[in-house]
Amino acid sequence: MISSKPLITDPIIEVRDLVKRYGDFAAVDGVSFAVPAGSIFGFLGPNGAGKTTIVKMLTTVLRPTGGSISINGYDPAHAQRRVRESFGIVFQDSSLDSELTALENLELHGVLYGVPSGIRRRRMGELLNLVELWDRRNAFVKTFSGGMKRRLEIARALLHEPPIIFLDEPTIGLDPQTRNHIWQYIQTLNTERHITVFFTTHYMDEADRVANEVAIIDRGKIVSRGSPDAIKAQVQAATLEDAFISLTGEAMRTEEGSSLDQMRALGKAWGRR
Repeated sequence: MISSKPLITDPIIEVRDLVKRYGDFAAVDGVSFAVPAGSIFGFLGPNGAGKTTIVKMLTTVLRPTGGSISINGYDPAHAQRRVRESFGIVFQDSSLDSELTALENLELHGVLYGVPSGIRRRRMGELLNLVELWDRRNAFVKTFSGGMKRRLEIARALLHEPPIIFLDEPTIGLDPQTRNHIWQYIQTLNTERHITVFFTTHYMDEADRVANEVAIIDRGKIVSRGSPDAIKAQVQAATLEDAFISLTGEAMRTEEGSSLDQMRALGKAWGRR
């Protein structure tokens, strides 16, 4: 269930007149939106709409051609490290080391982000308990189910205590029951720890059910933004999927680019700091 708590109105993510050009082609063409701190924000769009390009710019993987971005008060163009410390990210494709245990995967992430040893150990225990994996802490990740891996990735993304978490298709390929469990964990983080959630999904029912606000992008421009109910009312649609098709003229397709490619690009970006 969506939390009934009032949303903090100050934006923690703010995008103004964002542009990304490749030669004469504008992959992103003057996009503006803001994400209130403590909200759950769904970002939807068909293949080639510019969604992945925007997410890459928000997470410092790509530099904009024009416009501005603010993440937790920092400009990615001038404070990349501060921006990267402000978010955790869960990719569509698993980026865990299957030959390591759950604890070892978290330990590696904590060292990368410079989390002090004592704090790191405490946080590892808290997060593994939160995602119900403490009993499997010493098990190799290669023995985990898809749902267990996704829960571990969420725990890992939060180890350095970021105020924002980006989720790229967090439940793709999971069975309905596991999908619901994953969203229960995410909503608990949002409600109890006030973490801002920015997610993409191909499951329109998920966005309809959990998002406080949704933005739909098509051909490099935002075509609609608001609560799921407001977007449905805008085009007099019964479901968010019907509204999406009405606004973009096409159903959801496989997302452009691989999340593994995004992970490699983000790794290169860290290497340039």
